[in-house]
Amino acid sequence: MNPLIEVEKLVRSFGDHKAVDEMTFHVKQGEVFGLLGPNGAGKTTTVRLLNGILPPSAGSARVFGFDPITQGESIRRKTGVLTETPALYERLTARENLQFFGTLQEISENDLNSCVDDMLDFFELSSRGNDKVETYSKGMKQRLALARALIHKPPLLFLDEPTSGLDPEAAQQVNDLIASLRQTDGQTVVLATHNLLEAQRLCDRVAIINNGRILAMGSLDELSRKLWPVKWVDIKFYTLPTKNITAGLKINRGVIQAAIKDDALSVQVESDEVIPAVIRYLVEQGESILKVNPRDYTLEDIYFTLQAGEV
Repeated sequence: MNPLIEVEKLVRSFGDHKAVDEMTFHVKQGEVFGLLGPNGAGKTTTVRLLNGILPPSAGSARVFGFDPITQGESIRRKTGVLTETPALYERLTARENLQFFGTLQEISENDLNSCVDDMLDFFELSSRGNDKVETYSKGMKQRLALARALIHKPPLLFLDEPTSGLDPEAAQQVNDLIASLRQTDGQTVVLATHNLLEAQRLCDRVAIINNGRILAMGSLDELSRKLWPVKWVDIKFYTLPTKNITAGLKINRGVIQAAIKDDALSVQVESDEVIPAVIRYLVEQGESILKVNPRDYTLEDIYFTLQAGEV
């Protein structure tokens, strides 16, 4: 199956500044793909390029097989875009907003009211559907903006900082809704964000970018293995371990180093596959193991390592 989005050496310059600098990536159908980077990294510009809002300075892109330069309108019919600001008409009601944007998306008059009702219900706004948007909280406005982006049931959704400025409870609600989109409708999502926890929870793969360039790309596991090909495992004992246990461990194949501190043993191994052999050896030596904790790297660990240029 061909990728839904194909980007090859895409460039967008503003004067001497390259906002997007030879980006190459693809997005598969049904995945949540993250564009992860600080403010000014090029995330929003990339979203605009892919929707045909801005022309590229060089390179190419395909979305649904369409060229954004010449077929941007065809792409926008099949995408929904949530910008960093909700972009709603504050003096209209939620229902009126959705009816207006649904009309722009050429939803038939016969289907429009039921589509609006479905969106209000899905985003838990039915009870406030006839209230003006200016009376809404930030979280409610963001949910309504998501409803606006989804009113025509697009197979591809672009979300640009969807939880920006929201309190933790409202941000959690929006993230829950995003997570449910793929489960309910199988939609493909491109998530542009600098929120690391949000990206780790929602994304199948991420492209970590800065100054318009992709620093690394892949799933959390793939990026961890690229940056740290060896792994540490921390083992805690019920009673103090034997002092010479580390010397015996180092004889085991795949064990790089081992050290005891207090009642815990830290072992560096070549891969996860070595860990069961380490545990088996310790048990055979009569050690009383209480807890085994392989160290997992978070997206935050990966992000800051890459942004600091430590690899």
